[in-house]
Amino acid sequence: MPVLSREELRAALAGSPPLVEDVDPALQLQPNGIDLRVERVQRLTSPGLLGSAANVREPAAREDMPADKDGWWDLHRGAYVITYREKVNLPADLMGLLRPRSTLLRSGVSIHGAVWDAGYSGRGEGLLSVLNSRGYRLQRGARVAQLVFFRLSAATAEGYKGRYHGENA
Repeated sequence: MPVLSREELRAALAGSPPLVEDVDPALQLQPNGIDLRVERVQRLTSPGLLGSAANVREPAAREDMPADKDGWWDLHRGAYVITYREKVNLPADLMGLLRPRSTLLRSGVSIHGAVWDAGYSGRGEGLLSVLNSRGYRLQRGARVAQLVFFRLSAATAEGYKGRYHGENA
């Protein structure tokens, strides 16, 4: 499964629809992926649940964390759900994997991402874990993760149609 190169990503950004919308290629286009920026931070306010049946699942409730007048969040140790600014439009022959930027890791902060299935479209979310006992300051619009794209050996006959399709759009 080959990883898309910068040149392939540049061409996909020019497509219709673009692979990723609202991207500044000079800043966000990397040799092996596209940086995503944080738009919203939410605090978890309830437990979630996941049962063995497909219809028995409920994400934890959340509330928005207010940013200061300059767009900064002061985050204490803990888990937060973040929403990315960019809308991703995956065709039937591409999937994505999200990884944290190393700057976060060097400060005791991580982003946990999942598989972005072929056919998914939306502004995805991730889990931001602040492990640093001193906390972390994060500004809206900061590049926090890199989405890496893999070409499938064949296009999937049926792309993603799950409950998160079109999220935050």
